Amino acid sequence: MPRPHKRRFVRAEPNVSYYKPRGIPIGTIAEVVLNVDEYEAVRVKDHLGLPQKEAAQQLKISQPTLHRILKSAHAKIADALVNGKALRIEGGPFELPTMRWFRCFTCQHHWSEPFGTGRPGNCPKCDSHYLRRLAPSEVDEQGVE
Repeated sequence: MPRPHKRRFVRAEPNVSYYKPRGIPIGTIAEVVLNVDEYEAVRVKDHLGLPQKEAAQQLKISQPTLHRILKSAHAKIADALVNGKALRIEGGPFELPTMRWFRCFTCQHHWSEPFGTGRPGNCPKCDSHYLRRLAPSEVDEQGVE
């Protein structure tokens, strides 16, 4: 029995989750399903142009795993384009972030806020409004996650 897939870190679910050739009724078209982790791998490696090592770190997986995911994603995308199939993006072993991290420019304090609570107005330590959101790579490097 194969071991379960490690969940991949995905920054956000795609804004659009379905593509189909124009002029073909949706009920008569074959579909290809692209997993969300495959979509994210294509986004960070091909769209953002990150080197493979950085892209793998962003998804919190190894480079060989990223290579396998990209190979699968590219094959599915090519199948959809060449054979006129619809492309549905859904499912797969992925994990969305639950917290956002911020740093105060004034006192260098860093803290987290849950997603969906809006941008904090002031630093909880010094009450300064000079703050910024940390990128996931900054959170990992500093060990604040």
